Amino acid sequence: MTNSPARSEPAAAPVTGGVAAPSARRDPRIDAFRGLALAMIIVTHMPGNPWEILTVRSIGFSDAAEAFFLMSGVAAGIAYAPGLARWLDGSGRLWPAMRPMWKRSWTLYQVQILLTVVAIALFSWSADTFYHGAFREMHNLARIFEETRAALVGLATLGYQIGYVNILPAYIVLLLAAPFMIAAGLRAPWITLGASLALWFVAGAYRLNIPAHPGTGGWFFSPPAWQAIFLIGLLTGIRLRAGARLVPVSRPLFALAAGVLLLVLAWRYWPGLGPALNHQMARLGNAGAPSNIVSHTKTYLAAPRFVHALALAYVLSCLPIVTRLCAARAAAPLRLFGRHGLLVFSLGTILALAGQILMDIEPDNAWFPWVLPLAAIAICFLAAVLAEQSRKLVAAPREAGATGKATDG
Repeated sequence: MTNSPARSEPAAAPVTGGVAAPSARRDPRIDAFRGLALAMIIVTHMPGNPWEILTVRSIGFSDAAEAFFLMSGVAAGIAYAPGLARWLDGSGRLWPAMRPMWKRSWTLYQVQILLTVVAIALFSWSADTFYHGAFREMHNLARIFEETRAALVGLATLGYQIGYVNILPAYIVLLLAAPFMIAAGLRAPWITLGASLALWFVAGAYRLNIPAHPGTGGWFFSPPAWQAIFLIGLLTGIRLRAGARLVPVSRPLFALAAGVLLLVLAWRYWPGLGPALNHQMARLGNAGAPSNIVSHTKTYLAAPRFVHALALAYVLSCLPIVTRLCAARAAAPLRLFGRHGLLVFSLGTILALAGQILMDIEPDNAWFPWVLPLAAIAICFLAAVLAEQSRKLVAAPREAGATGKATDG
C-alpha cells in the first residue's frame, strides 16, 4: 500500500460559511466512479450478456446500486453542504439551502414518471409487434393492464414500480430528507452516523419500507435501509470538501477491508466454501438472527452487501494510483458519464430495456449479448458528448461577460 497510515490528513481549505471551501481541482474519482456505476447499470440491466463478468457483482455481493447511492451521496454532500452550513452558523437562510435539493428531487420524480411510461409503452408495443404476450407480464407490467386505475395512482405516488426502473424512487425520498441529514451531519457527524446505522438495522430486521401500490410488499429499494449508504456518502462528501477524509488511512483498517474483499471473493468462488457459509447463515436465521444480517437481500441492503460495498470503497480510497487512474485521459469517458449522470442513466435505462426485448425475441442470436450493451454505452457516450458541448456553449457567453465586467472594473 502506497499511503502510510502515519500520514496526517490534508489541511482543510479556507472555511466559508462553516464548511471548508472546495479544492481548486475537482476530485476525479467522484465523476469517474459515478460514471463507472452508470455503465455497469447499463450492462447488468441486460441480463445474460458476457460483459457482466466485468462488473463489481462478479467480485462480491454488492453491485452498481450500492456504488450509485454512495457516489450520489458524496456528490450531494459536496454540492449542498455549504448552504446548510451558512444557515447553521446564522449567515444564510434555510429555504435557499434546501431548495436545490428539493428541486432536484422534483426533477428526478418527473424523470421516474417519464421512464416508467416509456418502458410500459416499449413493452406494450413489442408485445403487439412481435406477438409476444409475455412482454405485458414481465417486470410487474401486468398490473397496469389488470388494475389500471390503481396502477395509475401508484405511478403518480411512486408505489407502482416496474423492474429495472425502480432505483430513482428511493433516491427521490433520500434527496427530500438530505437537508436534514446534511444538517445533522454538520452538527454531529458520528452521532448522525450511529443513528443512521441503527435505522438501517431496524429497517432490515422489521421490514420497514414504503408500501407498494397496487399489490402487497414494498419498494424494491427500502429508503429506511438504503439511507445508510447514502448518508455515508454525504458525510464523505462534506469531509472531501474540506480536503480531508471521513475515515483516516490506516494500515490495520486497510488490511481488514482487504481481508473482507478476499473472504467474499473466496465465498463466491472457492469450491464448497460458499454453500457451507450460506448454510451457517441460514442456521443463524433459523435461530432468530435478523434476516438483513444473515441474508443477501437487496431490498434492505443486507449486511454482506453493505459491508462488501464499504470495504471496497475504503480500499479504493486509500490507493493513490486509483486517483491517478481516474484523472487519466483514458478515464475521460467515465468522468463524462458521471458529469451527465441523469442523462446517461435515463437513456441507458431505455436502451437496456430495448436490449432485453431484442435478446428475448432473438434468443439464438449469438452476437446480440456481445454487441447490444456496448452499443447502448456508445449511444449514451455520444449523448453525453453533445450535452457537454451544449453546456460549454451556454457557459461561454456568461464567462465572457463576467470577464468583461471584471476588466471594466
